[in-house]
Amino acid sequence: MDNGAGRGIFGRMSNDTNIAIVGGGLAGGATALALARAGLSVTLLDAAPRAVLDDPAFDGRSYAMALASTRLLRNLGLWDALEAHAQPMQEIKVTDGRVGDAAVALGLHFDAAELEEGPMGYMIEDRHLRRAMLDRLDATPGITIRNETRVTGQSVGDSGATLTLADGTTLSADLVVGADGRQSGTAQRAGIGRTGWDYPQTALVCAIAHERPHHGVAHQLFLPSGPLAILPLTGNRSSIVWSERRGLAEEIDRLSDAEYLSVLRPRFGDFLGEISLAGARYTYPLNLTLAQSFTAPRVALVGDAAHGIHPIAGQGLNAGLRDVAALAHVLTAARRRGEAIGSDAVLDRYARWRRFDTAALGMATDLFNRLFSNDSALLRTARDLGMMAVNRLPSLRRGFMREAAGLNGDLPDLMARDMT
Repeated sequence: MDNGAGRGIFGRMSNDTNIAIVGGGLAGGATALALARAGLSVTLLDAAPRAVLDDPAFDGRSYAMALASTRLLRNLGLWDALEAHAQPMQEIKVTDGRVGDAAVALGLHFDAAELEEGPMGYMIEDRHLRRAMLDRLDATPGITIRNETRVTGQSVGDSGATLTLADGTTLSADLVVGADGRQSGTAQRAGIGRTGWDYPQTALVCAIAHERPHHGVAHQLFLPSGPLAILPLTGNRSSIVWSERRGLAEEIDRLSDAEYLSVLRPRFGDFLGEISLAGARYTYPLNLTLAQSFTAPRVALVGDAAHGIHPIAGQGLNAGLRDVAALAHVLTAARRRGEAIGSDAVLDRYARWRRFDTAALGMATDLFNRLFSNDSALLRTARDLGMMAVNRLPSLRRGFMREAAGLNGDLPDLMARDMT
């Protein structure tokens, strides 16, 4: 099959590959699969050694995958390997309280039974998602993976972009996709700046085993210092994403496992019974960072390279996968029309599709964090009454549920329906 790489018209040599993806994480891997599915040749450049990526150990990291994101995983051929490890989220309960409060009567309750499409999403552990993606990448024709490969230079010409690698070699491509995180070197080399700010919060992340079943219920508890999410995993286990003031978070992180649990327990009570740690503990400082442009000549950004948001709604990876689906949609349509996939006109369609959505999501998560991460009696009364009002308006409640499931708006093909 002619992927477009190799010899072009009139015998002129074309670029080494159609797409060069910088960054081999989940966003980069999904981009490679989506674009190879469209018949493009892809080279995936990852600075990490393959042995690190192959490690099967559970490190506590998990993702809340919206329903639209699971459609993408199905269409990329990943779901068969993931389904047995995916925990459906049947309900989401949102409450507003302080440490030591009794159960809060005012709050939001979302039930998947109100959605025709099924569960609002699934919790999937990083180890299973990464393993399924690596296996699929290995098995997909048209994808070349180069591990332990760093990019040191980047230039653009009339027919494509050229990457200079740390070993002194070069790689030319019709388009470079930056999937290399919030400190994206691809964006920096393309002259794309960033807008954003730090939060005075750090996320403490872990997984717990617990005595009682969670029944597929996800909990979002708003505390004065920041949100605490308790997200169901398979079995009697849950993922914890716990935001605390930065100084206190650093003190908690230095505690022993037993002391750590003694601080965590009173924050959400005893409804899960006895708890213990399952996997490693992590911390990361929280910030909002948005690329000022999603594209530059011959360059497109996806995932955290384009936007990094507060984890308050669990939408970080989902937003990145929507980038992937939108980029694949735009490039596939352009290729069918005979357009140059790296042209400014084609890339502008992708940027216009994703710019407003991600800016709105970033601002919404910022607003919710500021609104709820405080102990103001006036604000607390207002937000609790607001949640009660949403609960009593079924159409508004379902609208929030569809938004959380990723079903609202103009969906790319890979997220709009099952194409397998």
